[in-house]
Amino acid sequence: MKRKKIILWSLGILLLAGSAGGYYAWKEYNRQHRDTADLKADYSASALSLLEEFGKNEQASHTRYLGKVLKVQGQVKELLKDEKGFFSVVLGDSTAMSSVRCSMDSLHNQEAASLLKGDKVTVQGICTGYNADELLGSDLVLTRSVIFKD
Repeated sequence: MKRKKIILWSLGILLLAGSAGGYYAWKEYNRQHRDTADLKADYSASALSLLEEFGKNEQASHTRYLGKVLKVQGQVKELLKDEKGFFSVVLGDSTAMSSVRCSMDSLHNQEAASLLKGDKVTVQGICTGYNADELLGSDLVLTRSVIFKD
């Protein structure tokens, strides 16, 4: 009798844990990202000052900005479109190799289509990293970006 109770309790606990795990997985699978345009920026700066800051002390800048919402002001250096039709806006000085690369949020992708080289814009996105390269130029990467025209 005692063994039967232990087995039933164990099965009940396993069933409860499995149900909780299944619910969590379903909830995560169906989770919607919040629109980046509605988020409050953690930091606001110019593209050139951010690149300079990362160039001077990459480790401290990573600690400060990684995963944060950044509002970056700058001049459009280049506008890239991939094979799927998604835009990336490159901000920075046209004479410098380094830049801020902003991958557009799919909800706001078409806003980038009207941009021209040399336009002054403010882009808000989530900082995902910095690629340091002395030969090819360094890039600060923002994802899920939205554009605010100046």
